[in-house]
Amino acid sequence: MKKLLKEALREKRLVCDGAMGTELMRAGLEQGGCGELWNLTHPERVVAIQRRYVEAGADCLITNTFGGNRLMLTRHQHGDDLAAINRAAARVAREAFGASEGFVLGDIGPVGGVLEPYGDLKALDVRAALLEQAKALMEGGVDAIILETQTSYEELGLGIEAAREAGASCIIASLAFDRSMDGTFFKTMMGISPEEAAEFAQEKGADVIALNCGTNMDMEAASRIIPLYKSVCDLFTMAQPNAGLPVLENLKAVYKQTPEEMIERLPDVLAAGANIVGSCCGSAAGHTRAIRAVVDQFNQAHGVKRS
Repeated sequence: MKKLLKEALREKRLVCDGAMGTELMRAGLEQGGCGELWNLTHPERVVAIQRRYVEAGADCLITNTFGGNRLMLTRHQHGDDLAAINRAAARVAREAFGASEGFVLGDIGPVGGVLEPYGDLKALDVRAALLEQAKALMEGGVDAIILETQTSYEELGLGIEAAREAGASCIIASLAFDRSMDGTFFKTMMGISPEEAAEFAQEKGADVIALNCGTNMDMEAASRIIPLYKSVCDLFTMAQPNAGLPVLENLKAVYKQTPEEMIERLPDVLAAGANIVGSCCGSAAGHTRAIRAVVDQFNQAHGVKRS
């Protein structure tokens, strides 16, 4: 019987995949298009992207469902396809692993607005949207639910509750932090610090506290945030930093950090206690391959062989 994700995390450090959005664009997705719909219309392109990550050494694949909640899909006129899109995304990711064992993480991104009283989204509507997506992902057979790029207590809390009600055996709470101008501290857009996020996630019942995306969120930043997480909670931790800072070229944001540059601080991230390491915006299979090599070295140094 396949191990649960939490069981695997107790044994060794794992590697997650890299960016999906930029890879979809390279595969032909138009700017502003609905990439999640490709799980139905172009599954072969999605599985090709994820298979490259598997071949590069990823133990975990995140489903192509970042904007797969009803509030986001309705803006693309695909709200009625929600269940089919999310179930297909889980199947596509599983297909990418082929005969290899791996963990599929069902991705739930932000709902695309701000909850009351700061915004106009009602908590009941947001909770319903998150629960609907979480249930569809679980029906598709994911091994965990990951709530990505979160910035507020309100939405993160509702997401954790939805994932738990949907029956997720592992819930990952991943926040997007911005580094201060002087580089001395990190906060989300809604003013949450890493320590506050970790305490909140543990209190609400998450199993993994993670970081992804954000401003100036590279591997060096991850090496500083993971210890802050560990200082206030006993959850597993995960880091998915960006491939450096983007630069504007032809009106497009381009990430230029090489795989070799990204992994320079990876030993520090692992030494700090990160249980899963992947990458976010601007990364590709080459970054995953470089991360895999460092994680293998770390696991071997601690007496764990790659299965």
